[in-house]
Amino acid sequence: MELKLILEALLFSAQKPLSLKELRDVFAAAVQHAEGDETARALKKVKESELNEALEALAKDHEQALRSYRVVCVAGSWQFVTQPEYAPWLKALVGHKLRPPRLSQPGLETLAIIAYRQPITRAEIEQVRGVSVDGVMQTLVERGLVEQVGRAEVVGRPMTYGTSALFLEYFGLRSLEDLPAADELRRVVVQKPESLMTADPGLATVPPEQLALPTEAQKPETQPPKAEEPVAPAEQRREGEEG
Repeated sequence: MELKLILEALLFSAQKPLSLKELRDVFAAAVQHAEGDETARALKKVKESELNEALEALAKDHEQALRSYRVVCVAGSWQFVTQPEYAPWLKALVGHKLRPPRLSQPGLETLAIIAYRQPITRAEIEQVRGVSVDGVMQTLVERGLVEQVGRAEVVGRPMTYGTSALFLEYFGLRSLEDLPAADELRRVVVQKPESLMTADPGLATVPPEQLALPTEAQKPETQPPKAEEPVAPAEQRREGEEG
């Protein structure tokens, strides 16, 4: 029994897209449900590279057969999908699923910047676009296309953003490597603040190993206070002036 035919049966029966890890877990558990089946035992520890190769071959077979459906990998998971030209009949069968409103032009521009420059802070996005992106970012986060991925190693530790798995599903991409080339966008220079920008001696932002009291040689030289000249009483000054 060929590996790709087993995978075809799994994808056909699955209720959701399956990742390579999920498929490996299925093969590992199949031994418990196939007593004496040598194929199940041989494929118990199948490698992800072998699964991926078999899935690619399966996808190629369906593409060459010109069927009404095909095997695709979207956001790292494999599934069967119908060809776009059969959409009118499928909508009549299952009903038309309302999709969220299309993204506005500012939303698409901001999403493109994040996709190609992630992880990126909100301030860096505004440097590229030249305008505030507060409202646009809120929309992208609420739609699940963008998510917080960490914090930048700069002063204030601002939040960094990146695209989500839903972003890949929305645009039908297997991974971020499938994004079209955008060399011009990547060449836009973004001024990033240096880490520990306020690292002056004595401030809390300086790493502990750099905190040290100044040595005797580093201490500024202090001048001894000048002695004040005695002031003569007013009567003595007048006598001297009269003489």
